[in-house]
Amino acid sequence: MDPTLRLLCDLVAIDSVNPTLVPGAAGEGAIAEAIATAMRGLSLDVSVEPVAAGRPNVVGVLEGRAQGRTLMFCGHTDTVGVAGMSHPFTPTMRGGRLYGRGSQDMKGGLAAMIAAAGVLATRGFPAGRIIVAAVVDEEHSSIGADALVARLPAGVHGAAGARRWPVHAAVVTEPTDLTIAIGHKGFEWVEILVEGKAAHGSRPAEGQDAILRMGRVLARLEALDRELQRGPRHPLMGTRSLHASTIAGGREWSSYPDAAVLQVERRTLPGESLTAGIQEVEEICGGLQREDTTFRTRARQVFSRGGYEIQQDHELPRALSASLERVGGTPTMSGASFWTDAAVLDQAGIPSVLFGPGGAGLHSEEEYVIVDDVLRCRDALVDLASRFC
Repeated sequence: MDPTLRLLCDLVAIDSVNPTLVPGAAGEGAIAEAIATAMRGLSLDVSVEPVAAGRPNVVGVLEGRAQGRTLMFCGHTDTVGVAGMSHPFTPTMRGGRLYGRGSQDMKGGLAAMIAAAGVLATRGFPAGRIIVAAVVDEEHSSIGADALVARLPAGVHGAAGARRWPVHAAVVTEPTDLTIAIGHKGFEWVEILVEGKAAHGSRPAEGQDAILRMGRVLARLEALDRELQRGPRHPLMGTRSLHASTIAGGREWSSYPDAAVLQVERRTLPGESLTAGIQEVEEICGGLQREDTTFRTRARQVFSRGGYEIQQDHELPRALSASLERVGGTPTMSGASFWTDAAVLDQAGIPSVLFGPGGAGLHSEEEYVIVDDVLRCRDALVDLASRFC
């Protein structure tokens, strides 16, 4: 088996479910240890950097023989949960596909970028440097990427101590079907509380049903979503949108519910305000309160991340396009509907693109990555680094 695919199988076999998403889950400690060992075996200078308890980033550095530019490869080590999967951590090769949780999202990209650094180390990297960053928590709030960029002004820390250089560009190896994604959407989480009045179910004059009242909010949110999706369309990323994520309320069958809580996710386009969602929700809630003075509601923004976009004619996507073509691929520019750590890197002044292998089943009960794509991704990264740095 190709060493890159062997590494991929090793990574898929490790439970790295994000413990913020699934309380009590394994987290990224074991996979960080495996990645650090693999990087050291490839002659990278490796540091393991704690972000939260049992959840470290791993950063490997490959130094060239001469001065040059710095290119970062970045990927996340956490996965979503495995509910409904029969053998999530048993990597299975079938029909040119590698099955298992995280195989596409995004251990295929992790294996490709680590292996690319290994190829460069074996050949003798001529100039510049490669930083290989495996970070935690992208599936929730990206505390790993935040910690990574916070360290960059003080230098990247390896066995030889802290060294300070600018990072000139980055490739985030998220699954893009080997297209070069030059941007992605952002998101905002908003929580809405509607208050009712508890009472015995036989006494309607005394109660106010918070769940039924939440229906008024839902109806207007549905109308807003239709309006957003009819609105301006980004040529690569589509439209803005929102959806209701979770809803909770009530205590027992024979009681009027005194509260209902709705969680909403708003997907944003690059350039939109980080508070677009909460502003829209507050306008809806305010309108409902003006129509009915007994309607009691309030909303809060829980979390928000902005979208990201790099110009299509920027040097980085052009250089990666040429590299992909040289290794037998067909370059295509795209945009991602999902959020990624590229936006965090951009906030630190690092221009980035998304580029990773294809497959299917992200966050579903059957996930796979196309093994030939993993190898081509690796080869394109090798070519890019050799020329860019």
